[in-house]
This record gives sequence, structure tokens and C-alpha cells, in this order.
Amino acid sequence: MNYLYGGTLLFVSLFLINVLFSYQNKHIDPDFGTTLKYQIYAFPLFLIANMLIGYGIKFGFKAIHNLTFVLLTSKGMEVIIAVLMGYLSFKEAPTLKTLLGIFIIVIGVVISKIK
Repeated sequence: MNYLYGGTLLFVSLFLINVLFSYQNKHIDPDFGTTLKYQIYAFPLFLIANMLIGYGIKFGFKAIHNLTFVLLTSKGMEVIIAVLMGYLSFKEAPTLKTLLGIFIIVIGVVISKIK
């Protein structure tokens, strides 16, 4: 069950952070005042996302007992979410290089799990 909790919490939190930054990049004027105002309004969501990341890593560690693997998996998950957000927000289609990079990340995670 810890696998499910950890994976779900990490995915939701990383997705939320990427949504917040994608929204800022697309809709918020880059001048200091507007960006500061957005960051203040979005602070509770960033706080929730960071708490969820902490709990996702904690549950992942309880399930696997290998912090390196949990952190590598979360980073790989974040890369996939970033590609997804690029497509959803800016209609950026992943290139062959991007897909190759994701494949290399997946292979690296699998290799790191081999004992």
C-alpha cells in the first residue's frame, strides 16, 4: 500500500508544481510586481505540494527501503510530467531526442534497482 501512497502523492504534488509554473509562464506578466503577487497567491498551493512531496518520499522509502531509488524515480516522474505540461500548456510535441532522454532515464532507474 505504501507503493500506491508514495507514487500517488509524488505524482499529484509534482503535477501541481508543474501546473503552477506552467500557468505562471503562460499567463503571468514577467515584471517583478505581478510575479510577486502571483507567488504570494500561489504560496498555499506550493506549500501543499511540497508537503505532499515529503510524504510521497516518506511512503516510497517505507515501501522500498532505498532512498536513492525513490528520489531517482521521483525525478524521472518529474521529467515525464514536465514533457506532459509542455504539451498541454504550449502544444510542444516531444521530439525524438526528448523521448530518447526519457527512455534513458527509465533504463537508469531500472539499472539502479538491480542488485
